[in-house]
Amino acid sequence: DVRLVESGGASVQPGGSLRLSCEASGYRYYFFCMAWFRQAPDKERDGVAHVCRNEIYYSDSVKGRFTISQDNANNILYLQMDSLKPEDTGMYYCAVAFNVYALFDVKKYEYWGRGTQVTVSA
Repeated sequence: DVRLVESGGASVQPGGSLRLSCEASGYRYYFFCMAWFRQAPDKERDGVAHVCRNEIYYSDSVKGRFTISQDNANNILYLQMDSLKPEDTGMYYCAVAFNVYALFDVKKYEYWGRGTQVTVSA
């Protein structure tokens, strides 16, 4: 079975930085999309950044502050988060999809990690 394990979440002050990691294992086929989503309390799960067939896209709320990258040799997906704001607070999830058109559609992602908590507050 495919397994995704996120790490790197923490509590930081506004303006700080964090790097999230997602280690993938147990799969035999190439994923067309890998993405980071986040979910704040009582809110829907929203896409933050995705890489689909080497094309990268960011949500408007994080553009210019977050960077998604991959270490294909070690099957790790990263999310570098800089200039963090309180509204970036939430549980961050890694997800993968075989659907090249998955983009930020939650329903199109077949596998999810359990998440890592990011809290940004003074």
